[in-house]
Amino acid sequence: MASIEDLSKLDIRIGRVTAIEDIEGAKSPVFKLNVYLGEEIGMRVIVAGIKNSYSKEQLLNKQIVCIVNLEPKKIANVISNGMLLASGEGEHIVLLSPEKEIEDGSIVR
Repeated sequence: MASIEDLSKLDIRIGRVTAIEDIEGAKSPVFKLNVYLGEEIGMRVIVAGIKNSYSKEQLLNKQIVCIVNLEPKKIANVISNGMLLASGEGEHIVLLSPEKEIEDGSIVR
C-alpha cells in the first residue's frame, strides 16, 4: 500500500491547455498538449492518449489536473514533462478537472 508520505511526493497542479497538436506516427492516438501551470512552473508539454475521447475544440482552454514532478518520458518522439489525470479506457476516457474555474498552477491537496 502507498503511504501518505508516498502521495505527498507528487506535485499535482491545475493546468490549462493552451495548444494541441496531432502526433503523426504514434503507436496509439495521442495529442501533444501545451499546458500552462501558472507563473511558478510555466508551460509544459504533456503527451496524452486522449485523442479518441476529446476533440481539439473540447480541450482548448480546458483546465485539467496534472502531475508535474514526474521524470520526463519520450512518447512518440516527443518529450512529455508531466501526466494528466483521467479515468476510463479506450474511447471513454474522462479527464479530471476542477468543478469551478481556479487559478492555473493551483496545488491539488
